[in-house]
Amino acid sequence: MSNPLATFIGWSIVPSLATRFVQTVYYGITIRAGEPRPAPGSPRFNKHYQRIQVALIVAYLLYTFYEASHVVRLGGDFYRDLGVVHDVGDRGIKSRFRRLAAIHHPDKQSPSGEGPPDDSYFVHLKLAQDTLASPVKRFAYDRFGPDVLTWPRCVTKRDYLVAGLWSYAPQYVVSTLVLIVLGATGYLQWGRFWRYFLVLALVVLEVYVATRPYHPPILTNIINPILTRTTNYPPLLPFQFLILARNIIFTFFMALSQLGPYLQQNMSLSSKDIEPAKLARLEHVARANEAEASRLLELDMAPYASDAHAIRDLRNRIREWLVQNTIRNDGQVRVAVGEALQGRAQA
Repeated sequence: MSNPLATFIGWSIVPSLATRFVQTVYYGITIRAGEPRPAPGSPRFNKHYQRIQVALIVAYLLYTFYEASHVVRLGGDFYRDLGVVHDVGDRGIKSRFRRLAAIHHPDKQSPSGEGPPDDSYFVHLKLAQDTLASPVKRFAYDRFGPDVLTWPRCVTKRDYLVAGLWSYAPQYVVSTLVLIVLGATGYLQWGRFWRYFLVLALVVLEVYVATRPYHPPILTNIINPILTRTTNYPPLLPFQFLILARNIIFTFFMALSQLGPYLQQNMSLSSKDIEPAKLARLEHVARANEAEASRLLELDMAPYASDAHAIRDLRNRIREWLVQNTIRNDGQVRVAVGEALQGRAQA
């Protein structure tokens, strides 16, 4: 995982400085000379500041993703150095090494006359061949990367697993402490649950990838085919996949801490603005329906306007209908009326 402290400092300083600079340039381009600029703290100034900062944070987030993938790509791996696929067998590794040795062996190179030929590349190819030809070292290399070459006391797969998992521990301890301290100081409050959940999910992913005897299916069946078919990016090994996952998740945490207040503010503002609007619209519709119903009732009653006896008879009929309809539809009322009638009959 990249240095959490350096990443935190970068995310704390760079977006704010870049936002002020871009906003100054933006006003210099869009506002004519002599016209007043929005005063700092004014609604217009704050609106421009927020939009520019959100755009820069998203752009910086995408850049850090690209940078992490670029670093992984430049680092290379033994499979690419030998020019073999990830599922190559021992025979394919040895055959490929013999072909490369015939080209890059120091004895095959013509000396320049200024000293002995450089044999560092051949030594690197020999190291790659020895590592991938050993099932134990290949298992460890695929999951933990070239750091396994500095673990001389490891002999079995179990030794490499224990050493590799212990090598992850300090990174997660430091990152977790950083998150706890920042959360306690009130800096990383928005999305705190999901932040810790993703850290736990990343730990589970690390353990899963390290302990499986095969490469994770999400890598071999989804990510690598997409990379090889849509881009010129080489397929990833498990340790490269984990490096990208750590960098992306931690960088996403820092971006979320910057974007969280704006998202929360926009959500609260939208809810405050939308709810009154909905209530006002609902009230308007209710009043319109009430006015329409009254108008239709007046039209229906128009023929009886000059006949008091007919109006009185209609009212009595409506009252009787309402009573009978209530008795028929309401079970409790029906039972109560029945009991009352039965009691009167017995009396």
